[in-house]
Amino acid sequence: MRQIAFYGKGGIGKSTVGSNIAAALAERGLTVMIIGCDPKHDCTRNLLGTRKIPTILDTVRNADVERYGVKELIEGLRVVTLEYIVVEGYRGIYCAESGGPKPGVGCAGRGVIAAIETLKRLKAFETLNPDIVLYDVLGDVVCGGFAMPLRMGLADEVYIVTSSDYLSLYAANNICLGIEEFVDRGGSPVGGIVYNGRGAADFEEVVQDFALKTGCGIVGKIPHDSLFAEAEVQGKTVIEHAPNSEIADLFRKLAWDIYENTDVSKPKPLNEDEMSVLASIIGNRASELH
Repeated sequence: MRQIAFYGKGGIGKSTVGSNIAAALAERGLTVMIIGCDPKHDCTRNLLGTRKIPTILDTVRNADVERYGVKELIEGLRVVTLEYIVVEGYRGIYCAESGGPKPGVGCAGRGVIAAIETLKRLKAFETLNPDIVLYDVLGDVVCGGFAMPLRMGLADEVYIVTSSDYLSLYAANNICLGIEEFVDRGGSPVGGIVYNGRGAADFEEVVQDFALKTGCGIVGKIPHDSLFAEAEVQGKTVIEHAPNSEIADLFRKLAWDIYENTDVSKPKPLNEDEMSVLASIIGNRASELH
């Protein structure tokens, strides 16, 4: 079983990338599972026709996990079964959402911890027997919960989704710091960068320079295209909505490149001075653009 984690700033396109890669791999006949690790719990909506599914954290909370604990819930004190938290989507892709705490209460990363613990206790991976598991993880703050897939080496490798704007590259650098911290202790290495293009304000050479300095190769670039908006309104991936499009073919190639990739590394995060230089370069390029 291959396990791949996609990390990146909130709103950068992780869910679009992850769901399209899941769809492309399912097309190839693989059994695919995708686990959304974002409190917004919308990572799987494009595989489910906009339908939102019960989150793992809500399910165990409703079963009184605060009082009894996950172990007791699964062992029979309260009934929580796999069917409650894993739903089949497009082409039979297994979809699960970790969810988050009630607004204003608790740690958002706790959902990831509860989700993975629950799935393990329910023997989800042994029962469903996926060929590949994809984790879609928020990367604005690499706290203990959100860092769990890379900290515990659950993922064979991590792919960082970024555009060329400073805040997404700042988050990407923090993710590199998190990977660097744990990789020598059994944590997940980096597999590369997925570059999400943003139309006119797209400074490709900035991302190329960041990738070169951190030692993270760019595994693919996703161009800005109206097909994404068309597909997502219907709760579909581009693979499903426009299967004969160039974008769909691009995702098919990217998905297989990632699935077969064996070239992983320990990243070299930029220091504060280097990030300041990067910010100045992006600011200057933006000024020239306007």
